[in-house]
Amino acid sequence: MKNRITDLYGIKYPIIQGGMIWVSGWKLATAVSNAGGLGLIGAGSMYPEVLKEHIQKAKRHTDKPFGVNVPLLYPDIEEIMKIITDEKIKIVFTSAGNPKTWTSFLKKNGITVTHVVSSVKFAKKAQAAGVDAIVAEGFEAGGHNGREETTTFTLIPAVRKEIDIPLIAAGGIATGKQMLAAIVLGAEGVQIGSRFVASEESSAHINFKKAVLEVQDGDTMLTLKELAPVRLIKNAFYEKLQALYKTCPTEEQLKQLLGRGRAKLGMFEGDLEEGELEIGQIASIIEDIKPAGEIMKEIVKEYNQSIDRIKDYKLPE
Repeated sequence: MKNRITDLYGIKYPIIQGGMIWVSGWKLATAVSNAGGLGLIGAGSMYPEVLKEHIQKAKRHTDKPFGVNVPLLYPDIEEIMKIITDEKIKIVFTSAGNPKTWTSFLKKNGITVTHVVSSVKFAKKAQAAGVDAIVAEGFEAGGHNGREETTTFTLIPAVRKEIDIPLIAAGGIATGKQMLAAIVLGAEGVQIGSRFVASEESSAHINFKKAVLEVQDGDTMLTLKELAPVRLIKNAFYEKLQALYKTCPTEEQLKQLLGRGRAKLGMFEGDLEEGELEIGQIASIIEDIKPAGEIMKEIVKEYNQSIDRIKDYKLPE
């Protein structure tokens, strides 16, 4: 399958691995890239020197394209951007901020820029800022999410109607069938996060990976909209949040309960009670932990089988 996404990134399959905090290190990124997709290193949970180390290790373990995901609200953003340009990274995905701030700088350095949005409004702004492609992420997604609560099936065709540049679908996608659905709706590729959390190369703690396998329908919830909306597995920390919400808390009270390092505590250190466990709704169908390369093969195989299955479903006119 060749299209604008595979051409843009120089990859075999239009499948991008999400650059998730505490999950997406060089091992996962290179495994996905070596399997024909686009692996992303998640800079959001890395100090600048740690990011530099991951980039250099990725270069040693793959000769395929890979990129870096950068939340634009990152406190050391200038240092991060310097490392990206010094290391001659060619693909950057930006999120959580205004794309106008860094897009022109990145493009002047020969970097392909993709921005993550959660609404038509922000998709149009990202295109106007000069990005090369857009990831439209639906409400189903894990981690930090949009306040609009627009689902992927609604968001993709709405964004497709308003932009001309390549479009990648994200949120609630973990299988080849779901990838095909996104393509039918107007996407030219997919970004997959939660499924790769439960991969052998993911840097998530094994406790968190196993917790993902236990997630059932309704076990995740979008919360903390007053600060930065985030989808979490319901646990003791989540229940404390719910109890606090009953008192009509101020933003300062929410920040005090959240504290620092909650995501690291849960996802990287494996504290399933007090940690912040970020995962998408699609976790409810994830049943095993396996190598990222095998996950890629499964997605591609199911995508092709799904096309074959529906080829006779044309309606009479």
